[in-house]
Amino acid sequence: MANWSDPRPNASPFQARSADATQGVAFDAGLRSYMLSVYNYMTSGVLLTGIVALAFAWGGINSPAAQVYMGGGILKYILMFAPLAMVFAMSFGQARMSTSTMQIMFWAFAVLMGLSLSTIFLVYSGTSIAGAFFATASGFAALSLYGYTTKKDLSALGTFLIIGLVGLIVASLINLFLQSGPLGLVISAVGVLLFAGLTAYDTQKTKSLYFQVAGTDMVGKAVVMSALTLYLDFINMFLFVLRLFGSSRN
Repeated sequence: MANWSDPRPNASPFQARSADATQGVAFDAGLRSYMLSVYNYMTSGVLLTGIVALAFAWGGINSPAAQVYMGGGILKYILMFAPLAMVFAMSFGQARMSTSTMQIMFWAFAVLMGLSLSTIFLVYSGTSIAGAFFATASGFAALSLYGYTTKKDLSALGTFLIIGLVGLIVASLINLFLQSGPLGLVISAVGVLLFAGLTAYDTQKTKSLYFQVAGTDMVGKAVVMSALTLYLDFINMFLFVLRLFGSSRN
């Protein structure tokens, strides 16, 4: 008769299956907790950015945002490029930074993005901004859910999208000089599609990253960097939607 408490591998096949099932449940719980942390950071970052942008632009032409961006000066360019510098610092310096430092930099980045994006409240109507935001939020949620649940490997799509993103940046720089309205609309439409695809791809990549860092001290950093990636997907998709469908402020 088999000894059910025997720790030897051949003691009971049911014991091995039970251990595997328990490990699987724990692993699934860990993945859900990890993804929830990523979405909490990302959502909180977007909300913080929105609050800062609205507060900085409060008062219209008399707001701090109008004085900075319409008055010229070096501060305008510092606020415009500081978020980009922060992204590069976090991306290339994460190996040397502690998790707490990465978290502080993420919140600082969200604030800087709010200061940088405050001009949308000077250009577009509040109704347009709200409509673009909720449309983006709905699309982002659906695309991220697809990226999380699909069994299809999106790596090839990701490579194509990144190449397309480089082309989009080049086209945007060219249009800075041409100031072409039709080209701007094409860029905005392509931008929406690119970041829609990147949302699904980055969600799947975030899920895959968990399998690499689970049980290590890299989990905290992975959460922050994954939240940053999804944050950028959301914000860029929102801006392109706003440029496509937004109406000017009266």
